[in-house]
Amino acid sequence: MAELLTKRAYSYREDPAVPAFDDSGRIAVMDGDCALCSWGAKKIARLDKGETFRICPVQSTTGDALVRHYGLDPTAPETWLFLENGLAWSGMEAIIRIGGRLGGVGKLATLLRVFPRGFREWLYRLIARNRYRFGKSDICATPDEALRRRLMT
Repeated sequence: MAELLTKRAYSYREDPAVPAFDDSGRIAVMDGDCALCSWGAKKIARLDKGETFRICPVQSTTGDALVRHYGLDPTAPETWLFLENGLAWSGMEAIIRIGGRLGGVGKLATLLRVFPRGFREWLYRLIARNRYRFGKSDICATPDEALRRRLMT
C-alpha cells in the first residue's frame, strides 16, 4: 500500500469522475474530520514557506474522487494520499515524502525510513485506525489563514 499508486503521471486527468483542479503543486488528501490530520494540515501550512502544498479533505468532492481513482476507500481510516507531479503515494510513504519536501523539522519524518516498510505501514495503520482517539476537528473550520489559503474542495 505504501508504494507508488500509479506509474502514469496525471492519470486522474483522464478520469471523468475527478473534477478538474489546479494540480500544479503538491497536494495532501486527508481526513478533514480527524484532529490528528488537522494538526498535520496546520503543520504543513506552517512549514511550507514556499506555499507549494495544498490540502484537500477526503470528504470534499475532489478528495473523494481522487482517492477512488487510486482504488482507495474514502471512508477507510488508512486513506491518505500525496500527489506530486501527477504521481500518488499513500500511507506512511505519503507522510515521509511530505515531511521530506517540507524540509526543516518536517524532514524528521524521513527518519522513519530506517524501519522496514512493513513495520512503517503497520504503525501507520495502527495510528490511522485509532485517529479519532485524538479527537475530531474540522480542517475547513480552522481560523488559520495560512491553512485556509491552501484548502481545496
